[in-house]
Amino acid sequence: MAEDEADGPGLDFWSFIELAGRRLREHGFGDGLATQVLLTLNRASDIVTYDLEAAVHRPRGRSWSAFRLLFVTWLAGPLEAKRAAELTGMSRAAVSALSKPLVAEGLLERAHDERDRRAVLLSLTERGRREMAATFEAQRRREREWTGVLTETEQRILVMLLNKLITDRHQFDVRGRR
Repeated sequence: MAEDEADGPGLDFWSFIELAGRRLREHGFGDGLATQVLLTLNRASDIVTYDLEAAVHRPRGRSWSAFRLLFVTWLAGPLEAKRAAELTGMSRAAVSALSKPLVAEGLLERAHDERDRRAVLLSLTERGRREMAATFEAQRRREREWTGVLTETEQRILVMLLNKLITDRHQFDVRGRR
């Protein structure tokens, strides 16, 4: 059996990370630490997001994306759809598509801005505010379960490090949603 074939079976995430580091060195790409950092960051984000969606939002008939739109509108609204897209990290098209069923359900309102009739303002209805308060209470409990494995200091350090990645991304040509 070739070495490539022998490594695949039985790999878990961490043994794959080790394998990736070895293989990247074999291909002349150095130690692969940057790859390890970003693979781990992406994996952690995917796991937490999936868990929050499965444990909190899907049982309430919502997707993670719908929650994000309702969340920023709840806390920062009323706001322009364009600004909601920026705050959620979604495209304007995604915000537009997500807002339609939320409006139809009576959770979100869309109105034209009186100052700029081209701009659409999003705001929660009273029903939307009640749903977000109840939903966020469940989300907050789950967040505390996740972050409970870290001390308060570790949580602050993690936020600081992630903020550094986000803030310093302008040093190179980062692609983003528009």
